[in-house]
Amino acid sequence: MYPSAKAVVLEAESSIGGVWAKHRLYSTLCTNNVFGSLEFPDFAMDAETFGAEKGKPIPGQTVHAYLNTYAKKFGLTERIRLRTRLISAEHRDNPSSWLLTVDANSDGMEATVGSTSTILTRKLILATGLTSRPHIPKFKGQETFNAPIFHSRNMSKYENELSHPDKTVVVYGGGKAAWDMAYTCAAAGASVHFVIRENGRGPAWMSRSRITPLKILLEYLLLTRCTTWMSPCIWATTGPTKFLHETWLGKQLVDGFWALVKNDVVTANKYNKHPEVKKLMPWLDPYWVSTSLSILNYPSDFFDLVRSGQIKIHIADIDSLFSRTTHLSNGTSLETDAVICGTGWEARSPITFLPEGIDELLGVPWAPEPLDKSLLEAADKHILRQFPQLKASAKVNERFKHFSADAETLSSHPYRLIRFMAPPKLKDRSIVFLGMAANIDTAITSQVQALWATAYLSGQLEVCPLVPRPAEPKPTVEEDKTDWEVALYSQFSIRRYREGMRMRNPDFVLESIPYIDLMLRDLGLQRRRKKGFFREHFTVYRPRDYQGMVDEWKAKYKTGSSVSTE
Repeated sequence: MYPSAKAVVLEAESSIGGVWAKHRLYSTLCTNNVFGSLEFPDFAMDAETFGAEKGKPIPGQTVHAYLNTYAKKFGLTERIRLRTRLISAEHRDNPSSWLLTVDANSDGMEATVGSTSTILTRKLILATGLTSRPHIPKFKGQETFNAPIFHSRNMSKYENELSHPDKTVVVYGGGKAAWDMAYTCAAAGASVHFVIRENGRGPAWMSRSRITPLKILLEYLLLTRCTTWMSPCIWATTGPTKFLHETWLGKQLVDGFWALVKNDVVTANKYNKHPEVKKLMPWLDPYWVSTSLSILNYPSDFFDLVRSGQIKIHIADIDSLFSRTTHLSNGTSLETDAVICGTGWEARSPITFLPEGIDELLGVPWAPEPLDKSLLEAADKHILRQFPQLKASAKVNERFKHFSADAETLSSHPYRLIRFMAPPKLKDRSIVFLGMAANIDTAITSQVQALWATAYLSGQLEVCPLVPRPAEPKPTVEEDKTDWEVALYSQFSIRRYREGMRMRNPDFVLESIPYIDLMLRDLGLQRRRKKGFFREHFTVYRPRDYQGMVDEWKAKYKTGSSVSTE
């Protein structure tokens, strides 16, 4: 769109890819996506070139190779500065700009003393994602443990050391990352103690790749427009949502859909057929679960390892560590060669924003609330009036507590951003946050977000609210016209997904296609991208369906003509 722009990409690590960077790859790392669904719309992942198999999850090595090839093809490689960590970003006025302090000899997340420099930029895009800064709990006695304690992101560093039958490993956590760690070690012969916190959220929902009696790929089901109707969505503007979520018959159909999904997973995984496997039964109905819903994408059956005793399940907390022994809250003591933490990520960014106090203007979750309390209350009332079923309380663990009262995984509110990207309180359009909306459609979402962000930063996009603002509460002097929808959408994320990271970032599954629709509407681009009613509503949306978006936008901007959005 702007070929003459001077753009630079700062990457703290030694290779690109984030989750799929070279240093984070281990032998069994795979995506939850099957071939054909994790690629950018403008560059297909060729099966022969990249070694992917149709109908199967994509290996991490393949994703890494694809991203590097993409960077080279589109001239990004020469714009990327590896091992360059952003330390601080200082906002300046007259003219609007950001002074960046960077460490040009970064070793991952650690700064090197005396190697800093500065960069002055008019526009700043923060695409640091949600999996950059690992959260590792502090255990009593860990300094005397005398064995590795590490986060799942560092598995590649320890895999060879632990992949032996004479090793015993404790995996701590209940999410997909913890399942991956348990499988990787057990499949290599190590004995695994899978410890799931009794004060936590419980085991993740882990589905077979194909569900329902029709054996449809779960990923395809979630990315089909008609399936998105089965979830309430405050930003969805089309489909029979009013009937399905606001009438008695519609609610029965929705309840039946979610009961079918639950029964299919429970039956396929045979939770009730073995006492150890039963311990992995999720504690919350799938209706309330977000992107923690995952797929059993392993070469062999995870539950066979549980039934054989290779993986032993413990519902307990880690009380303390001492001399290669892990002491659990249920009185069990485990001789251990390592503790692997699948314990999530910190909410706070490692970047310091300056001047002091600007965090609130940026709408980040560790800052004071930027929106008026009365506006948030009005948003809640609107949501519950439209979707009264969200008043029901999910049956969460009554004993739930965070790892520690001051853990940086905590936040007082989620990101308060226009379309989950732009701060409404900073008026100069100098910064956007990308990748803060967690969903299952990463490749498409990231490309549409990038196009939206470019148009927004360049002043070529005007965000027009979809939902009328209520007359009460009356607007304050400081209130922006986008504040209402920022409040509405972020509060909806809190209400809808009780199990997700709702107090940090939007975390949704069936709302992915409506979210992409929302961004395309802002851009004035085609939302309906399939031919015919049946294909549009009842076939899966894939990256290839969004080919040509950038050219469409360039043509629209060049000619000034409007593009149909229907």
